[in-house]
Amino acid sequence: MAETTQPTAPRLYDDDADDLMGFAQAPDRVTLLPGEAGRIEPGRRIRILWGQDMLKDVLDGRYRAIVCGVNGEDNAHGIVAQIVNLVTTSQWSVQSVTSYARMFHEASAVHASGDAEPYVLKYDLDSVLVLALLRPRSRDHFTPQDLSRGFRTVAKMIHGRRERRPICSVSFLGARSNRLIGADGREPSFEAVLRTMYDSGFRGDVYPSPSAWRLGHVGVFPTYPFPEGLMRMREGSS
Repeated sequence: MAETTQPTAPRLYDDDADDLMGFAQAPDRVTLLPGEAGRIEPGRRIRILWGQDMLKDVLDGRYRAIVCGVNGEDNAHGIVAQIVNLVTTSQWSVQSVTSYARMFHEASAVHASGDAEPYVLKYDLDSVLVLALLRPRSRDHFTPQDLSRGFRTVAKMIHGRRERRPICSVSFLGARSNRLIGADGREPSFEAVLRTMYDSGFRGDVYPSPSAWRLGHVGVFPTYPFPEGLMRMREGSS
């Protein structure tokens, strides 16, 4: 009778590095759980890029468009400033990005004062297109309602435009220049942000904020919508 062998676990690293890379004590980590299995259909999910560096991915040419925030006052600490400074083929500078946003604010106040904010500004950096949600002039932050209106506009701007895909977005959480604040005065959850983007028609990639590295004790999923089992757990079902 032939001897049966048990399958061995795959090795991740050469030599004995698997034993050296135990993560239990690592302060910065994420715990990634499998997504929900089922029928594979296009345009049904937002992909969450846990552990990836958005700026490096943009510079590597992995995206044709990126969504972030912008304001007409100061963007020196925003993600748009980092992108502009890193994309050397662009003629935009941090100062001109802010100046254009300020000019748009002033023009819209005169000619389109009744329009619903936020507007979505286009910054063509040659190698990548930045679709920037313009923070309302009267506030120092975005609201979830701003995010909903802005991503509905973004979804329309990329619909049928293959030259603007693939597309990614920041999470708008942990921002310094353009914070996202809910009605309770606090940042909404990442799940709430994903739900807002999804319900607005966005189906690109989303990069979590760097502070999420400190939540390794909480399991996370690679895509949104999350598995239905999460909802059942919250409702107390077995």
